[in-house]
Amino acid sequence: MLNVRIPALRNQAWVTIAIFAAAVWMAWKAGGIIVDGDLNSLAFATLGVAGCAIAVAIFRNWRSGFYLFLVWLMFEDLARKYLGNGIALFFGKDILVGLTYISLFIAIRRGREKTFRLPFLLPLLLFIWLGAIQIFNPNSPSVLYGLLGFKLDFYYIPLLFVGYALIRSDEDLRKFLLVNVVLASVISAVGIAQAILGNTFLNPAHLAPDLQELGNLYKVTPITGQVFSLPTSVFVSSGRFGFYMMLAVILVIGTAGYLLLNTKRNRLIVFASVGIVVAATFFSGSRGAVLISIANALVLAAGFLWGAPWRWGQAHRMVKAIRRSFIIAAIGMAAVLLIFPKESASRLAFYTETLNPGSTAYELHTRTWTYPLQNLRDAFLGGQHWIVGTGLGTASLGTQYVSKLLRERPPGVWVEEGYGVLIVEMGILAPFLWILWSASMLYYCWINVRRLRQTRLFPIAFAISWYAFLLLYPETFGGFSMYQNYVNNAFLWLLVGVLFRLPELAGSQAIATDPANSATKRPETFHGRG
Repeated sequence: MLNVRIPALRNQAWVTIAIFAAAVWMAWKAGGIIVDGDLNSLAFATLGVAGCAIAVAIFRNWRSGFYLFLVWLMFEDLARKYLGNGIALFFGKDILVGLTYISLFIAIRRGREKTFRLPFLLPLLLFIWLGAIQIFNPNSPSVLYGLLGFKLDFYYIPLLFVGYALIRSDEDLRKFLLVNVVLASVISAVGIAQAILGNTFLNPAHLAPDLQELGNLYKVTPITGQVFSLPTSVFVSSGRFGFYMMLAVILVIGTAGYLLLNTKRNRLIVFASVGIVVAATFFSGSRGAVLISIANALVLAAGFLWGAPWRWGQAHRMVKAIRRSFIIAAIGMAAVLLIFPKESASRLAFYTETLNPGSTAYELHTRTWTYPLQNLRDAFLGGQHWIVGTGLGTASLGTQYVSKLLRERPPGVWVEEGYGVLIVEMGILAPFLWILWSASMLYYCWINVRRLRQTRLFPIAFAISWYAFLLLYPETFGGFSMYQNYVNNAFLWLLVGVLFRLPELAGSQAIATDPANSATKRPETFHGRG
């Protein structure tokens, strides 16, 4: 037995020596960098070490590694702003999520994790097949545009299986939702601070040329002429911040409804986040974020009431969740209006002057209907390739990076309306396949939502289904940027995977499973019907 252990001890000693030598070498190199004053190189090295640590964590325990990846996903833009928007940083999240796929696949093959069969797999594969063909469209300037578009549109689809495997119990679901609520609160708080203190807060003095216009935007109210800045929070653009706030409102309200039906833990954190997220949405300066967030709140409130467990006598909890969410949102808005009247007044004036039908600067109809339809017409009138398209990625986000790499001008085929982008890139067949696969996915999502009606899991299930519908239809009509934005795209597939796992949890426990609920005298009798 001792002879068997001696080689293992020797190997462990060599590993320890190797790690110590590597640490000494890294410390020596870091000292040289600090002496030379090259702080950017030091930051890159630090991020590289952090990325390697996350990669190791993913392979050791993909669940823990996934949460580290999630934090990286949210804050990667912050590093890009300070370190010059390098291509290596832009693809950091993609490497980490790829390692997550591999680690999960290994766990599934070993029987440690569960997977499921996608009921909408065939229509989704048809759309992916068209996208793969369009990578090699002869009308495309380069295959690199096609690879970029394929990454934007399809790379995060395997997060479906990550979300499904991640949630094994109510505790896993609570942890996942709470992590996202905390991240939303931090990101929202940074956005509020920038709106009040200016974009110099948590932003470098000089942004990279590619980010200069995106990160320093200002708006002027059309009638009163008030100027205000558009916060970017931890992202590189105010548009990405506005897109994220639409998602954050849905997540925090859905989480609030779920927690009130399931546990008394962490309620204060979640309801406080409601007020922070609402205030940040107001300060974002994005009319789309404000209007859609109001619509989100109303739709979710109506949906929660429809799916509340009335027959089990527990619907009062859902009513409390809705009432508290609206009260806290109102308190949050009142607080920012009273404490920061100057910063609030300019944004309030912008919203009222451009969204009030009686205003001479009214733009709601133009932005939500006339402009998208004009873009859709431009997809047919602006070129001769609308039948087969100009190639995947030629009208997508990030074409400037490919053109910079190729040292040529970007393709001049840009349109903003979502179906117009599909036609420009992949031809007239693309929007029909898009409607086919997205309608199929939403149909099966809705089946799961109906199965979860009158259970403790209904609020978050309904919130996920609503987010998928919002992203794939109204927002796609308005523009394709939100779908191709990596944060919103990743959360779409991740949350849908979570939704498909929820029916397995619905009948496993009663509402009152948390020890904190044991203080109530009357025992809970409600059980979800799964």
